Amino acid sequence: MNPSPTERTFRLRENYPVLFLAAALFVVHLLCNGHYGFHRDELQVLDDARHLAWGYVAYPPLTAFLGRIELLLFGTSLTGFRFFSALAQCIAVVLAGLIAGELGGNSRARFVAALATVCMPFTLLAGSEFMYVSFDFLWWVLLVWLLLRLINTGNPRWWLAIGAAIGLGMLTRYTIGFCVAGLVAGVLATRMRAQLRSPWLWAGVALSLLLFLPNFLWQVQHDFVYLDFVRHIHERDIRWGRTSGYFPDQLYGNASLFTLPLWVAGLWFVTMGRDGARYRIVAFLYLVPLVLFAAARGRGYYLAPAYPMLLAAGAVACERWFAGMRPLRVRAMHAAQWLLLAAAGMTGAAVALPLAPVNSFGWRISRTAHDDFAEQIGWQEFVQRVAQIYHSLPADERARTAILANNYGEAGAIDLYGPALGLPPAISRTNSYWYRGYGDPPPLTVIELGNTAEGEKGSVAKCTPYGRFRNSEGVDNEESASGYEIFVCRDIPPKWKEIWGAKPRFG
Repeated sequence: MNPSPTERTFRLRENYPVLFLAAALFVVHLLCNGHYGFHRDELQVLDDARHLAWGYVAYPPLTAFLGRIELLLFGTSLTGFRFFSALAQCIAVVLAGLIAGELGGNSRARFVAALATVCMPFTLLAGSEFMYVSFDFLWWVLLVWLLLRLINTGNPRWWLAIGAAIGLGMLTRYTIGFCVAGLVAGVLATRMRAQLRSPWLWAGVALSLLLFLPNFLWQVQHDFVYLDFVRHIHERDIRWGRTSGYFPDQLYGNASLFTLPLWVAGLWFVTMGRDGARYRIVAFLYLVPLVLFAAARGRGYYLAPAYPMLLAAGAVACERWFAGMRPLRVRAMHAAQWLLLAAAGMTGAAVALPLAPVNSFGWRISRTAHDDFAEQIGWQEFVQRVAQIYHSLPADERARTAILANNYGEAGAIDLYGPALGLPPAISRTNSYWYRGYGDPPPLTVIELGNTAEGEKGSVAKCTPYGRFRNSEGVDNEESASGYEIFVCRDIPPKWKEIWGAKPRFG
């Protein structure tokens, strides 16, 4: 017999299977996350973690703050640096199980919801890299669970926790605003309208704004630079065709294709199901962001955090559907469900876990789906090559030589691996590196990275090419397959302020 809504609290014994599953996922990440190397995006976060601020050009401050904690705890260990992102996904898995419980699911439904969330390619990949999407995912899932606790208990104080989750989400990634739009629409369009009279709702709003305030003030002080950044990146993504697969990604890119029946059942459950009126706000948390992201021509994975709640609802819907069947058919349906989840887990692991040796068959499978692992290859070799060029310069010239990186991956790699090789910190005009300047006095010689022979034709200095870099693994990634060369540039005109420009370059 299912407990009443007000009785659906966390019972440790009933949730042991979900907790063991999350712990197993965490162990898998600990064992796998040191396999390749730092991703170029992680190198940017790693460097920003050394320069704490209330905001950065490319993202809000919370991810860099967590990165600073990991640097203090684990140094530059690859597995250590990904500790919190792996933990965030495991917490989200537990929350998916709890969401199923809040929706009236039994222990089997909770476990199915958690397992289906584990099998999401997005979940596995987000736990394998330290990026803001890992924590953005967690806040969305947490918000849904808190909202269901509010509905089931009738205690309006849960709005404070919801406000805190939204505030932390805004300090992580601004796209949580699309989830908030769904929340607002759901409150206005359902019986939740009565909550508008509660002072606790407005206290939650105030708390979310208070948490977000320092980052908002940073944006004011920096002329809302993020708006320029996101406009540039969005135009680039459209130009490169990265937004063209938005709807197909909803079928197989975020959750697995094998769990499609489960989350579709979940969407039906929160719209047309027996408890639809009570939990219909959950449908708004999916459908409103789905439409808004599509209208804004967003990328498919932006909506990934919305799928655990649908998978949880689907697990509950299936258990209720199975309950009306004959025992033999119930066993057959459960067997089919486990087979689909097994297929989802195997394909998800093949695509999204850093398991396969570089250039192996398994590597090529994952490479067809994404380039995240390719962007982790060759950084130490790259910095070693730069160090060879740097140390080939005369000693008096090296004293006034800077390393100019044209993208944040190069800058982060130089700052991570360069000190051990006697290299100076990188300078870069990209994103938040721009604010750190070019040094005083300015350099007289520059080793320029991330430019092509064609791009160097317009240089104001005299630049000598030192060849292209190719990693020893033969992996094509942005650094090795974009025609970039390394240049040593001299006779730089004394107009560094003009060279540096009036605002950052975006990437």
